[in-house]
Amino acid sequence: MPTPATDDALTLAAAADRHRLYEQSVQCAEAEVDFIAERFERLRGRPARSLREDFCGTAAVSCEWLRRHPDNRAIGLDLDADVLRWAQVHNAGTLAPAQRGRLELIEADVQSARPPPCDAVIAMNFSYWLIKTRRALSRYFARVREQLDADGVFFLDAYGGYDAFRVITEERPVDDGGPGFTYVWEQADYNPITGDLRCHIHFDFPDGSRLERAFSYDWRLWTLPEIRELLAEAGFARVICWWQGWDANEEPDGLFEPAERADADAGWICYLTAEK
Repeated sequence: MPTPATDDALTLAAAADRHRLYEQSVQCAEAEVDFIAERFERLRGRPARSLREDFCGTAAVSCEWLRRHPDNRAIGLDLDADVLRWAQVHNAGTLAPAQRGRLELIEADVQSARPPPCDAVIAMNFSYWLIKTRRALSRYFARVREQLDADGVFFLDAYGGYDAFRVITEERPVDDGGPGFTYVWEQADYNPITGDLRCHIHFDFPDGSRLERAFSYDWRLWTLPEIRELLAEAGFARVICWWQGWDANEEPDGLFEPAERADADAGWICYLTAEK
């Protein structure tokens, strides 16, 4: 068993970068860009070239988008000035000069910002769950639709299953090529009357140290029927739910296809596309 470190200055937790840990354990920008690019062309018959990443955080997806094609451009929107500064240094800073010239990171509220139209707008990692009322979420969806190009597509994700409504903690080891760490997802509180959901991410390290509440979320747990209905009310012409399949070992296969029916699993993640 690891021996708990006694000097905080020497612990792996003290030396860790929470944003990089998040990218390593939660977000796969390459897979997200694959999904966006492939599904947009499948739906619209042409490649997408402009991307807006709402609630962009470290802008990992925007930067990956720019690496894919010399004509791609990206806009990232986020209210958090600190994470945008991190993104400029650690992600945008790794781009070639020509790629950086096609990236715009904007400190703004996605509910009121007025960026130029884009082919695709994305709201991933359940970030739009910060918007907790039907009226406000409907208004945000309608703004996204207005700010898409004429044949634009809105991409978002959702999670659910009967474990989503529970107070629960889940752990997953992550091999980062170094000492590794354990990603800990905690659903700390759920109010079935309001739908309010409080969650935390912690990181545990082999030396016994912990990065406690590296990230905390105050969300509303939106269900798929609610999300689909609100997208339709916002004026989107077609909403598709993309459901993940299973491999021979009954593990998620990472392949998402359109679905209108799914099993009542304990936990699932899906994508949605909403076409203007």
